[in-house]
Amino acid sequence: MSPRELRRRDALALLGGTLAAPLLGCGGSGGEGGEADASTTCILSPEVTEGPYWIDGTLTRRNITEGRPGTPLILDLSVVDAKTCKPIANADVEIWHCDASGEYSGFDGAATATRYLRGHQKANADGDLRFVTIFPGWYRGRTPHIHLKVHVGGDVVHTGQLFMSERTTAAVYRNGPYKARGQADTTHAEDNIYAQAGGSKSTLKLRRRANGKAGYVGTITLGVAT
Repeated sequence: MSPRELRRRDALALLGGTLAAPLLGCGGSGGEGGEADASTTCILSPEVTEGPYWIDGTLTRRNITEGRPGTPLILDLSVVDAKTCKPIANADVEIWHCDASGEYSGFDGAATATRYLRGHQKANADGDLRFVTIFPGWYRGRTPHIHLKVHVGGDVVHTGQLFMSERTTAAVYRNGPYKARGQADTTHAEDNIYAQAGGSKSTLKLRRRANGKAGYVGTITLGVAT
């Protein structure tokens, strides 16, 4: 068996003995080079509000930066069925987040409609997909986060938010275009959505990119109910 198949088999065995337990949270997935992560699980990701900055539109693309400055962030996501642990091929994942200055495209007062840091990607046969973006900035009253929706068969099956390690975030915000704004004004503990969204269970597993490349790779598995 491949490492991915072994992890799914172990997760199925675990779920088989704990079906009475609540299914909450999610684990890590493969990384930038396609490496497998032993923490992959198939548990239901918590639902939260989509927030006020969602825009109804489909931009299918891997790179969503549109030249926005910031620390590179590669998002390697996996989508699985929370009941069966099987990957969901062609699941359409949509993400959106603010830029280094805390602005969302479409809400930044620009004369023309902007769509930076927004996009869709469809999962491959293994339920895996990747986005190329930048580390999100922050705005008042919220801990730094990334919004997402998962669409399956044309229906939205999950609406959630992803978070980053506060230690890593603090380091990122000391440099580049983030430096002028300083540190985020709201911690995870102070945020009114962080706990609802699963807290640490909805936090990306971050590591520095390989071969001396700038930025980070963030991984997570999204367990959804179809």
